[in-house]
Amino acid sequence: MTESPKTGFAPYQPKKGEAYMSEPQKEHFRQILRAWRDELTAEMDRARHRMQDETINYPDPTDRATQESEMTLELRTRDRERKLIRKIEEALDEVDTGEYGYCESCGAEIGLRRLEARPTATLCIDCKSLAEIRERQMG
Repeated sequence: MTESPKTGFAPYQPKKGEAYMSEPQKEHFRQILRAWRDELTAEMDRARHRMQDETINYPDPTDRATQESEMTLELRTRDRERKLIRKIEEALDEVDTGEYGYCESCGAEIGLRRLEARPTATLCIDCKSLAEIRERQMG
């Protein structure tokens, strides 16, 4: 069994005749989402401490510009992670309400493998493909 690269969880193996989004499946994804959220939160904390510790007022303009560039990139990355944490929280709420694993557009099952690859997925593969086509056409 291969493990998910971000969380170290083995892919869920449904039992014969097991219903989609059964309680064991929900718990599996709940654990993945929580671990991912905790990993991102810890990284954000480490980055914040690193940025505070590494703030030096370099006399050389080139060194100062490099530091500012690195800080900007770090802040952009942290902003993306903050948004991802929000999506993870929304997915955890959906697990609790029973909406997790179903396409928000058409209501079809998203599928275990797609959720393993992207636990915050909200669209089935067909709706996601259509959305991407529309996005490309709109520019």
